[in-house]
Amino acid sequence: MPSITFIDSKGTSRVIDAEVGSTVMETAIRHKVPEIVAECGGACACATCHVYVDEAFMPIVGKPQAMEEDMLDFAYDVKPNSRLSCQIKVTAALDGLTITTPDRQG
Repeated sequence: MPSITFIDSKGTSRVIDAEVGSTVMETAIRHKVPEIVAECGGACACATCHVYVDEAFMPIVGKPQAMEEDMLDFAYDVKPNSRLSCQIKVTAALDGLTITTPDRQG
């Protein structure tokens, strides 16, 4: 299982084993990671699972598709490495991924 490190806006770090095939958002919700709200349940219909992806993993995670980009317009403090965690599928290549959450969701 790939491990993902979630760092909240206060700097608290949680290392969680993620199931391949799930999403980063599903992993966060299952493990009660704070600051990931996921109001739409992963339908890419809100921006409440907004995260920052570690720059080293951006080539692996890739850029957001058009629908996700539209939803990111509603996110708080969007940066070049912003993604919606519901749109990031967990693969073995994501082992060691670090995700940081903003201090509030859009």
